[in-house]
Amino acid sequence: MFKNLIITSFLGVLAIALGAFGAHALKDVLTLQEISSFETGVRYQMYHVIVLLFVNIYKEFTAAQKNRISFIFFLGIILFSGSIFLIHLTPITAKQIWFITPLGGVMLIIGWLLMIAIFLKKVKK
Repeated sequence: MFKNLIITSFLGVLAIALGAFGAHALKDVLTLQEISSFETGVRYQMYHVIVLLFVNIYKEFTAAQKNRISFIFFLGIILFSGSIFLIHLTPITAKQIWFITPLGGVMLIIGWLLMIAIFLKKVKK
């Protein structure tokens, strides 16, 4: 669980740093549409950092559930937000990695669905 919290905290720091970098260093480099896309990556990363904090301090989740949910969200953040950052910060184009961003989005959805399934199981007990 503490490993998950350390990774989550790192992702939170990274979201803040990338958000500031995007707002200041990239404003003259990227188009408004590209800045908007970059900000989406930062925003979704931060949303899921907050959810990961909840997941890993919520006493009703078992350690295995915390680890499973965290892994899925970590993977989703890396694939979704990470691919957006790669597209805007490197020579890699969206056409080259077009499938990675939606795959990350699917992982984020799966994480939420897994939490719903766990909550529904607890309600039935």
